[in-house]
Amino acid sequence: MTDLFVRVAVDQPMPVLFDYRYALAGEPAVGALVEVPFGRRDVVGLICEVTSATEVPPSKLRDVTRICLECPPLSAQWIALAHFAAEYYQRGLGEVALPALPQALRDASRWNRLLAVEERFRLLPAGHDALPDALPVRAHALRRLAAALAEHELLTVSDARAMHPKASATFDDWLARGWIERAAQGEPARPDEPSSPTGGASLPQLTDEQREAVDAIAGAQGFAPFLLHGVTGSGKTEVYLHALAALLAARRDAQALVLVPEINLTPQFEAAFRQRFAALAPDSIVTMHSGLAEGERARNWLAAHTGSARIVLGTRLAILASMPNLAMIVVDEEHDPAYKQQEGLRYSARDLAVYRAKQLEIPVVLGSATPSLETWWQAEQGRYTRLTLTRRAVSDAVLPTVRLIDLEEEHRRGRASVEGLSGPLIAALKSRLERGEQSLVFLNRRGYAPILSCDACGWVAGCPRCSAYAVLHKPERALRCHHCGWESRIPKSCPDCGNIDIAPMGRGTQRVEETLASVVPGARVLRIDADSTRRKGSAQALFSDVHAGEVDILVGTQMIAKGHDFRRVTLVGVLNADTALFSHDFRASERLFAQLTQVSGRAGRAGLPGEVLIQTRYPRHALYLALSRQDYVGFANATLAERRDARLPPFVYQAMLRAEGRTLEAAIAFLEEAAAAFAPLPGADRVTVYDPVPLTIVKVFNVHRAQLLLESGSRAALQMALRAWQPVLRSLKGVLRWNVEVDPLDV
Repeated sequence: MTDLFVRVAVDQPMPVLFDYRYALAGEPAVGALVEVPFGRRDVVGLICEVTSATEVPPSKLRDVTRICLECPPLSAQWIALAHFAAEYYQRGLGEVALPALPQALRDASRWNRLLAVEERFRLLPAGHDALPDALPVRAHALRRLAAALAEHELLTVSDARAMHPKASATFDDWLARGWIERAAQGEPARPDEPSSPTGGASLPQLTDEQREAVDAIAGAQGFAPFLLHGVTGSGKTEVYLHALAALLAARRDAQALVLVPEINLTPQFEAAFRQRFAALAPDSIVTMHSGLAEGERARNWLAAHTGSARIVLGTRLAILASMPNLAMIVVDEEHDPAYKQQEGLRYSARDLAVYRAKQLEIPVVLGSATPSLETWWQAEQGRYTRLTLTRRAVSDAVLPTVRLIDLEEEHRRGRASVEGLSGPLIAALKSRLERGEQSLVFLNRRGYAPILSCDACGWVAGCPRCSAYAVLHKPERALRCHHCGWESRIPKSCPDCGNIDIAPMGRGTQRVEETLASVVPGARVLRIDADSTRRKGSAQALFSDVHAGEVDILVGTQMIAKGHDFRRVTLVGVLNADTALFSHDFRASERLFAQLTQVSGRAGRAGLPGEVLIQTRYPRHALYLALSRQDYVGFANATLAERRDARLPPFVYQAMLRAEGRTLEAAIAFLEEAAAAFAPLPGADRVTVYDPVPLTIVKVFNVHRAQLLLESGSRAALQMALRAWQPVLRSLKGVLRWNVEVDPLDV
């Protein structure tokens, strides 16, 4: 018998595959998961090659311990996607492939339990007669479970858990009562799905612009990248739903991937998708994000991997989900920085979505009211097809009026503000309260105040572990560092001079919430930010209160700025936006315009006239003037012209080497040595290497950080040089950690 060897990728910072002898029963397959000894422990790896020969002496090879036969192997296309991501983002294949799998699959001891054949249940005539009367009227989840049993011939436990968290215990009770029975193993998990995923229900009427967009997407052949540029409230989600309905009706096995930028947007998207595609089985629509419990995420991943999930809705990590029949990708709010991973494999989910669509020859839809300038430039060059929605989808809804409140003028006229809230804004909030309408106040800074200081000696509360101020959180009576998590009680007096009159400076959402409660008496004020939504499910509950009309004024950070359809909000107030106008980051103005456009779009979505009030000291700034005209096109083209003149992305390509050391000097010295080693590499003559500099927040958790920027007009030259640089960097010493980021967003 010929010896078999496998080359395995493991999650280690080395760009190599490891050879093992395969002596188990059965044939190994490329893409299968295996347990292998690595050093002194056993790890899970991915078979990337099967061969009958190896360059390593067989006597030095170790044996594969176990192979996961229960889980179908990952496809060659998925491995090719992981390989591309590893090559482009300068990581090892194992560093991409293994973290892309749910944690439960990376633990071989859990394979049997996780991948066991699920029990399936059938409703018996006795249960059909008894259940409607036996269940309490308000037991909505139980009634949904009973209805699903009646509707589907067989129901799996996973399907049931999607509707009721205690489905297993409920089924045990119903089994004992003789209302249901277990199905025999081997029966199909569900009957054939209907020809129409919407069950033949009539769909909402589309506008002419929406219909043109849907027809273009549904009629696309092969790789077809679309930019769906629609103003806020123009019904981009409805375009996605119609296009997906056409796809799923045309192909019974087709799968679609829908990406959203943040976890808190998934509940409303999931609800809309389940309502529209109610004819599909419950587990045909699954979510995938880091907020899921390990078991649920693993079950959802397996549903996508086996093809039973027709629609996968997720955040950026879902772009690496295994979907054998993937036929369309949608990236909602494609401009959002959240699509760029900032730890580990620093990939862009949006860019990988475009690459994956090209690899599979399928359409990809990038939707946004304020597309990223990289995407806009691709559309301007004709590489992406631009589909435009210029009007709001609700017939009598129009874009809100944007008005700038000149804070300097208010001060000159002696109109005092109250804790950062100008007179015109307070008056507008009171008028909305009197009319029974909702208002939204946006401030992208959480906490009570960013600074606690002493006027007598100049002391400022800082984090002892970071080069950053400690933020005052008044409700918790604590100082908290937003970088490392350090926390301390608020001092009763200045630690330096003993002065008891220490005071907060600046404003965060907690302080604005407190102020609004006093200046708008009787208003029900709700704050939504990272502090108020720490517990699982709390964000969804708070947003439900807003939608139910139980809130008069909503205060929050960027969590409330995008994607939410607040039907009763007619006023948006924006505080402290000016700080982003003078950032050192060349992308700051692009982000500010997108952020303000998105939060402005929360007003006037249901036919009531909307108004946006932006407090600023620079009302004549070009960004604010373009925003007041709702002129994204003018802003984008002007900013692109500036980028072209300054030779900035998308007209050049960048990479960043960051180093972390015990001292700043050590980090800088490492980067200088790395820069010297870069010069003779192939392709380096076409790359500009800038001097190393400290990061803006130079110290975090007692670790000092610095960065080195590389820039080139040739992506190929930059990639070639980076690839040759990797082994050199691994040979250098002197720092705690380093990483290379390709296409960095924060420069």
